[in-house]
Amino acid sequence: MAPRANWKGFLRLSLVTCPVALFPATSDSEKISFNQINRNTGHRIKYMKVDADTGEEVSSEDIMKGYKVDTDTYIEISRDELDAIALESTRTIEIDQFVPKSEIDELYLVRPYYIVPDGKVGHDAYAVIRETIRSLDKVALARVVLTNREHVIALEARENGLMGMLLRYPYEVRDAGEYFDDIQDVKITKDMLDLAKHIVQQKSGHFEPEKFEDHYEAALTELINRKRNGETIKPTSKPVSGDNVISLMDALRRSVSGKSAAAEKPAAAAKAKGKKPRKAATGQREMLLPIAGKRPAKAEEKRAPKEVKGKARARKAG
Repeated sequence: MAPRANWKGFLRLSLVTCPVALFPATSDSEKISFNQINRNTGHRIKYMKVDADTGEEVSSEDIMKGYKVDTDTYIEISRDELDAIALESTRTIEIDQFVPKSEIDELYLVRPYYIVPDGKVGHDAYAVIRETIRSLDKVALARVVLTNREHVIALEARENGLMGMLLRYPYEVRDAGEYFDDIQDVKITKDMLDLAKHIVQQKSGHFEPEKFEDHYEAALTELINRKRNGETIKPTSKPVSGDNVISLMDALRRSVSGKSAAAEKPAAAAKAKGKKPRKAATGQREMLLPIAGKRPAKAEEKRAPKEVKGKARARKAG
């Protein structure tokens, strides 16, 4: 089934206009998702819109938007009032500017869309806009309204189509200084840097997204299949990290050699296993006191023969 367009309207570059449709370039629909169910009945949980004070359900026609002024005060905004301030970008993607792609900070990137001609007309105008963007080796900045909000969108040529990347506004991007200012200025030695570079060289390759593996998604699939087959799933204990790296230099050297502290422990344990057990120190046995009210069984057995021997001597003397 073909995906549904998120938006339909017109793409315009000055007086050149063509009808287009926007489709999400990415999707999470293939990921496993869960519903909330009642543990006792197995029925799915559904949510109702209720009045916060009365607790009564409210129908959709009685619900409107409100801007919170303080704890109990809202400014009510009607649909007609929102329509009255609707921008032209609600139905038109107006190209305002062309900029080098390298100047767009990645922090401003939100979500990609495919922009395609809508219908049989307008392909010529679409091709003119696409090839103009491609020839300049730049991206076109435009405005579009999605979910009642105006967004800046960056358009670039991609194969025989156009891709639009939604961008954030400056007020949506947090200042890095608030997070990075307290990071200590540490001096890295040349040896450490050389080892780190060597690790990077060992792990260098090419961007091949087809090799990405979602391990958690695979584990979820296996879990569901096992449950469907009637298997009982027993909880497993979480692995405890055995690495206890003393220094950063030690960690870098182990990374280069491919050995970890956890890998070295079995060898050390095997070496220690071959040693003879240490002899107990004199007097150590006496320090192991029995629990009050109980006597060791061996002590009872050793004392019994002495008592019997004593009784035999008494009979002989008599």
